[in-house]
Amino acid sequence: MKLFLYCLFLTTLSHLTSLAQTETYAEKLGFPKGKKVVIFHVDDAGMSYESNVGTMNALDKGIANSTSVMMPCGWVPQFFDYLKQHPTVDAGVHLTLTSEWNNYRWSPLVGRDKAPGLYDEQGAFWHSVAQVVEHASADEVEAEIRAQLARYRAFGVQPTHMDSHMGTLFEPKFIMRYVKVAIEEKIPVLFPAGHATLIFKANNVPVQMQQLAQQVGKQLWDAGLPVLDDLDGTSYGWNLPTGTPVTDANIQKNKTQKFIELLNSAKPGLTYIIMHCTAPTPIFDQISGSGQSRKGDMLAMMDPALKAFVEKEGIIVTTWRELMERRKTKSERAKE
Repeated sequence: MKLFLYCLFLTTLSHLTSLAQTETYAEKLGFPKGKKVVIFHVDDAGMSYESNVGTMNALDKGIANSTSVMMPCGWVPQFFDYLKQHPTVDAGVHLTLTSEWNNYRWSPLVGRDKAPGLYDEQGAFWHSVAQVVEHASADEVEAEIRAQLARYRAFGVQPTHMDSHMGTLFEPKFIMRYVKVAIEEKIPVLFPAGHATLIFKANNVPVQMQQLAQQVGKQLWDAGLPVLDDLDGTSYGWNLPTGTPVTDANIQKNKTQKFIELLNSAKPGLTYIIMHCTAPTPIFDQISGSGQSRKGDMLAMMDPALKAFVEKEGIIVTTWRELMERRKTKSERAKE
């Protein structure tokens, strides 16, 4: 997923700015006060063979501990073979409503007769979030969300969470359908509604949306689902400094340093860090020019220096599974 397009998500999600909470959602979930709690999440599993390999490397050989699968894409079955062999992996549905690349396209799972507004002139999803907003109805989007969730479960695996490719579901037109499905299905969703410091720093988030964020976050929390404090997805744009030789060692060093800087700037609370891990090939280069950036994310996740920093700083690394368990415990105690 193109993280620079996550800015669209963040602009719509402007609600997340400065929600001056005295208690973070991490603390509400029982984590120690003042601690940084992090999920290292890999987007775009299932998109391509290279994306699958990169994701598996980041999970098996690195510090990454969460991923989500693009159900309309061609390499989904291979990734589910991996999930069945690794049943404890944190894996969710990367709800996909756009098909952004020019030479490699994917199409809605729900039929054209049920959701014509999701289809472009090529029979694929629209290229951009703006086009989805223009052409698709909320009913059509909800139908596709449910179709993707159903296909995920058809592989015999239950998702740990749901999130949104390119942030389409954070558009005001669609966000309440995303929340509705999450609550009805009792599946946690990517939705930061705490202090949102990293998002506010990276994007000029309109103040008028803050109340919506608080309301949606409270709605999810009251429904028994965990809620995030903050989100960052800027690694997609972390490129090598001009003039630096493009080697694996330099790519890894640059990305690792950037992740360390990000962790230093994160505030206490529950922070979701999004990346894209790919082991690019010449074929992937025909899909996207992002191979170098994605490879850097993969190499950084596998870098012992990053793991050592996290351990030295006492940063807590968690998963959606743990968050949901903590949320259930919190709900049960509230009933006592």
